[in-house]
Amino acid sequence: MNMVVLDGGTTNPGDLSWGPLEQLGNLTVYDETPAHLVKERLKGAQAVILNRIVLGREEFSSLPELRYVGTLATGYNTIDTHAAGEFDITVCNVPHYCEYSVAQHALSLLLCLCGKVQRSSDLTRSGQWNTAVKESHRSLLPVELAGKKLGIFGYGNIGKKMADLGLALGMEILLYSRTQKDAGEGCRWVDMETLFRESDVISLHCPLTPQTQGIVGKHLLSLMKPTAFLINTSRGALVDEPALADALNQGNLAGAGVDVLSQEPPASDHPLLKAKNCLVTPHVAWATREARSRLILTVAENLRQYQNGTPQNVVNETPLSK
Repeated sequence: MNMVVLDGGTTNPGDLSWGPLEQLGNLTVYDETPAHLVKERLKGAQAVILNRIVLGREEFSSLPELRYVGTLATGYNTIDTHAAGEFDITVCNVPHYCEYSVAQHALSLLLCLCGKVQRSSDLTRSGQWNTAVKESHRSLLPVELAGKKLGIFGYGNIGKKMADLGLALGMEILLYSRTQKDAGEGCRWVDMETLFRESDVISLHCPLTPQTQGIVGKHLLSLMKPTAFLINTSRGALVDEPALADALNQGNLAGAGVDVLSQEPPASDHPLLKAKNCLVTPHVAWATREARSRLILTVAENLRQYQNGTPQNVVNETPLSK
């Protein structure tokens, strides 16, 4: 089998091995691939492995040998899975590789906001120790999370991990999701508006779908306490970003921490890049070495299972699977 990794540079910048995939066939790896080179690089390939490359009907129709698409991610919104199915192309994702890492990053963003860590560190490192101390007692008052309410929007595997971290900090957990599941002591299911109205922190952990795109807009933001924080390590397009920037700049929200944006990388005038009390990291919550190692192993196992006729983590239907 001829296999091509189109954009493996972020998953493996050189500190890991592609060995698990190399054992399955003839492997070609590109760190990144411009859109105009996608079809050329996939000529003759039966399997493509990708992260954020867009594949749709146009590509599938011109690649008659392609039979398998494996994502270097959990999300697969850049792939037209319906069109892939029509061309008898199986699409598989990796659903569980980074749950601990993403929850940890979400908590890191929250703790930085609560402790005013970046501002305090910048002042101290610039020789303004006394100013940092004074500000920590006045304008940069740290926030204690114990006894506060953490709202989890989306109670999948990552949401559950985030809830566990909140409980460990002594927080009360409010939950909202499409379906309600058993939740432990200290957790309470509420409706969406109650989640945003009562929570001191909202952490987003739901998938991006047509129903959830832009769901955190002016209305839900207006329900939040002016002392509350919003954390997003899920997908940028869940949030109306100009509305969030306005809420931050007008003091209607205490702060936000986001690892994802609707456009990545963002334009220089993206509203959140200059919004007040907003931490922005470049979509790296998933990128611990441990998580990336699990990712490569699972991507290889997905492909091996497909070769054996027992595909796993399939996210679309093909004519043969119906």
